[in-house]
Amino acid sequence: MAQSYVSAPRTASPSVIRESPLQGINGEKLLRVDDVQEAYIEHKDRLVRALDSTTSILGELRQFNKEEWVVRYPTLREQPQQESQSSSKKRSYLRRSLSFADDPASQAEVVFSPARKGLPRSFTLASIVDAQEGQQLDEEKESSDDARLDDEKEAAEGDRLITPSKDTEFNILRLDLKLGSHGSSNSPAALVSQLEKNSIANLLDERISASVNHMDKLRLRVEDTSSKVLVTGDLNSGKSTFVNALLRREVMPVDQQPCTTAFCEVHDAAENEGKEEVHVLKDGVSYSIADESTFTRAAISDLESIVADNETTQPVLKIYLADSRAPSESLLNNGVVDISLIDAPGLNRDSLKTTALFTRQEEIDVVVFVVSAENHFTLSSKEFLWNASNEKAYLFIVVNKYEQIKNKEKCRRLVLDQIKQLSPRTYEDAEDLVHFVDSAAALRPYTANPAFDDLESSLRSFVLVKRSKSKLQPASTYLSNLLSDIELLVGANAIVAQSDLDRAKDDLNRVKPVLEKMKSGRDNLEDGLETVEEEGVEKASRRTKEMLSLAVERVGQGLLGVDHSSISMPSYPGLLRVWDYARDVRKALLASLDMAVRMAEDEARDTTSTGVKKIGQLGETHLPEGVERSRRVFMPEAMFAARPGKKGGVRRRSSTGGAIVAGGIHNLGIGLAQRGDMLESSLLDIFDVQHHLWMHFGDGKSDLNLDDETSTTALSVLSVGVGAMTMVGGQTFGARGLIDGVMRISDLFGNETARKWAAPVVGAFVVGATAYFILELPNSIPRTIGRRIRTSLTRVEDNASESELFVNAHPGRISRETRKVLRLGSWDLRERFRAAMDERSKEVSSAEEMARKAKKALDYFRGVEKKTSAIRDDAELVSAL
Repeated sequence: MAQSYVSAPRTASPSVIRESPLQGINGEKLLRVDDVQEAYIEHKDRLVRALDSTTSILGELRQFNKEEWVVRYPTLREQPQQESQSSSKKRSYLRRSLSFADDPASQAEVVFSPARKGLPRSFTLASIVDAQEGQQLDEEKESSDDARLDDEKEAAEGDRLITPSKDTEFNILRLDLKLGSHGSSNSPAALVSQLEKNSIANLLDERISASVNHMDKLRLRVEDTSSKVLVTGDLNSGKSTFVNALLRREVMPVDQQPCTTAFCEVHDAAENEGKEEVHVLKDGVSYSIADESTFTRAAISDLESIVADNETTQPVLKIYLADSRAPSESLLNNGVVDISLIDAPGLNRDSLKTTALFTRQEEIDVVVFVVSAENHFTLSSKEFLWNASNEKAYLFIVVNKYEQIKNKEKCRRLVLDQIKQLSPRTYEDAEDLVHFVDSAAALRPYTANPAFDDLESSLRSFVLVKRSKSKLQPASTYLSNLLSDIELLVGANAIVAQSDLDRAKDDLNRVKPVLEKMKSGRDNLEDGLETVEEEGVEKASRRTKEMLSLAVERVGQGLLGVDHSSISMPSYPGLLRVWDYARDVRKALLASLDMAVRMAEDEARDTTSTGVKKIGQLGETHLPEGVERSRRVFMPEAMFAARPGKKGGVRRRSSTGGAIVAGGIHNLGIGLAQRGDMLESSLLDIFDVQHHLWMHFGDGKSDLNLDDETSTTALSVLSVGVGAMTMVGGQTFGARGLIDGVMRISDLFGNETARKWAAPVVGAFVVGATAYFILELPNSIPRTIGRRIRTSLTRVEDNASESELFVNAHPGRISRETRKVLRLGSWDLRERFRAAMDERSKEVSSAEEMARKAKKALDYFRGVEKKTSAIRDDAELVSAL
């Protein structure tokens, strides 16, 4: 519907209101100049504050983008409309699919919902969940107040500034992220998804920077008391003719060929001390009317030649003209504000000049677009108007050469339809802003031209009286579009921040209890591992010592150290093979001790296996879910295995002396039954005279330090004889006693009576010795050899210690092997627990950092939304969404 720019006069006393010298159409009286100027200044001040506040928001947004949060660039796509149960009474919700340029595969559904009545924005961005809750509340309210809701819906639809096809696009902060040739894709599917977040954020930062620079220009333009009116259009649309018609004199050069290649700015001669002349501005120098070094003077009559001489260039000309008409009729000499008319080159003359025109339009307050009634709007015209619509919602459109059209109604209809698409606000007020005229007819003397008179009156009213619309509205429109872009940007990023915050909270709720449990269970795990290790080592050592001590005691009694099917005592082969029998007995007894060691090792393997299982159970108890368990496979048979040496051989402990005992030095890793020195037999293995003498004539205990390596010598044979004689004597002598015994025996044989008893005594001795060798020797040899083996394994030599004894060294060795295996399992579990705990700590720290950043971002984006809303309220802006 058409909007009127002229407000109703304020109620005041007749003495306050006076007739304005400006007259409207059909003599309509307007507000007096003072009232119009007061309203304009008030509007301007509000707009300047809004511009400053928005510039501050953009600066903070850039800083926040660089230091705190990578601002994401959203893309919104339309979703198919779902059928509504009662569409005539329910609120209209626009469902959209939200994605981002750096991650188009990740999408979330959002809606644009109409705002409540009284709010400055017509649409708000919300997530689906929030929208559903709001929709449910709306439906409840609809049932109680349908009429009020219908009015609200109509008001919301009336406040929409752009067509539905563009309501989810950026206007000012739009980034061109399409791939491929022009027109190869009409959908956001061609977005540069390969770009990283930071890359797109940098592009957005550059776009915001450009907007800040433009805002600075807008502020200067708003503060400027003068107004610049740009007259532009396509080639040969009659721009120069239209400017001449406004001036009521032929100043601009006119030809059937395109002739205007310069920017001609027409000013009132009063600004140049009343002199009519042309100032040709110099390139690269800022123009100043008081500094003649910045321009070159020329006469008005030379304008056509100046333009003709500069067809290949694009100079800027300042033209000062005197208008003798009354202020109520003249646009330049209006008595209100300084006006400048700018006649620009045609849009489609060449791309360079068209680009320059696009740049210059940022300095313009009012755009008067001249379109030929014969050609309508070309592609260049449409592109220019689309670009200008981001700032100037209202355009003054002149459809020139209208009188030459035969079917005027068709022409009017087609042009208005195009304007409706290009500038909806202009179309709504087409009665005042769109004029169908023939500018050339207005220059004919003494010829009435009411259409052009109506155009001139409307243009004067638009530029002078309605300056809040013509001069301030472009800045207001740009600011409204920019605020809408900011709201769309921060609204989408607020959804992302809320999503990140929710995800961070979920991660904290999932990970933090696990971390706390691991922290509280760390000491229990350490205690459990230490307990398993110490119990396993202690049990292996204790059981090994018990088994070996029992085996040694059994061997000392002439029995096998352990009962095992693979080991048995040899049978007695007779007196003639008694030496072989003694060697076989010694080998069997030593093999039984080796078997006892192996059985102790097997039991230690079982103990270690149990410990390894307990360590695994501790891992299941203390390691959180998702942590990979140990893949180590415990192989008990690998324990106590001979390890290869440096040259591939088997490492052995070297012997350091002639002693056979001291298991820590000689016997670790080497079987006793395979050692040649342990298998060597002696006469003492058959008949241990010293043991028997000690048992009969000593304290009843065998505590002699015998040398196991003593061989059968003459001295040993002599000792047997001496032993026999001492048994006859009934007591044991020392060295002196031995001599005395020999002397007594010689005296005894010198006695006649003794000689008579010698034969029976010798016979008895022979009989006894024969009985011993035949009956007792098979049983005494195992006991004798066993005693000697036990003595050798339990005797402490000068170069050995208690810990190196057979029954002590093997428990130490086995316990060390057990400890090594259990400690390796404990270390593996500790490392996994530590790594899992570090990972959970990092997850918690990362989630806390994400939650902190997301919360800060969410608060910031919501704060920006409140600030933009406050700016709209203060400046009385409407949303472009």
